[in-house]
Amino acid sequence: METYIMQYTPEQLVWFYIMMFMVFSAAGWLMEVTLKYIQFHRFINRGFLIGPVCPIYGAGAVLVTLVVNIFSRNDGYLVTFLISFFFCSALEYFVSWYMEKVFHARWWDYSERPMNLEGRIWIGNCMLFGIGGMLIVKLIVPVLFRVFSRIPFAVLRGLCIFFAALMIADYVCSHIVTSMVRHVGEASKGDDTEQISQEIRRILSQKSFLHRRILDAYPNMQARTAAIQKRLSDDRHRLQARIKEERRKFYSRTDR
Repeated sequence: METYIMQYTPEQLVWFYIMMFMVFSAAGWLMEVTLKYIQFHRFINRGFLIGPVCPIYGAGAVLVTLVVNIFSRNDGYLVTFLISFFFCSALEYFVSWYMEKVFHARWWDYSERPMNLEGRIWIGNCMLFGIGGMLIVKLIVPVLFRVFSRIPFAVLRGLCIFFAALMIADYVCSHIVTSMVRHVGEASKGDDTEQISQEIRRILSQKSFLHRRILDAYPNMQARTAAIQKRLSDDRHRLQARIKEERRKFYSRTDR
């Protein structure tokens, strides 16, 4: 276990991890926004939530730090790298799967990248997760915890509760807004996934700025739902059956 953890009480650590989650969620959002600004030369509010946070970064930082501090008896960088590599990759895979199941859309897709797993994760990001986790656990978290320890405990706890309440409210609002993707996709009469995705983008672009933000944050979003896939499959089977029936009728007339 990392030595800096031993100097704090369990109650302190609970609130430290909550505050750490908030800090890295905001830092992840800032990094995403900066990278997109460099790429497209305009502000793009990245992430699922409306506010300036990307919880997947906060969750990854807390997850890796907890696993290293609880289970690792080796203070080496290699162990921390491997834990970060595998656990953060698993987290990104789970979030991709969860959002696809809930909102019936694939929000990012690495299918064109080398060494990817179902397009949800790929080796490049996994390596970055390992390096980033190593830096977070070994260099950043000890400094953060020292800063947190200097904040009066009541103030720290109040800040955690306040920011957690804001994030929960943001999630509820974002969930309602993003659910339109599922509803539009299931109601669409498009003939394939790309047509349905284009229809979703068109309808979202005509709604409020909160809906249009989804298009900015996830421009490559693709409709993915069992209901849509089943309907498309049924349509194909009906078309094939109709072609087969028309062909049978045609040959029946020519044989007379």
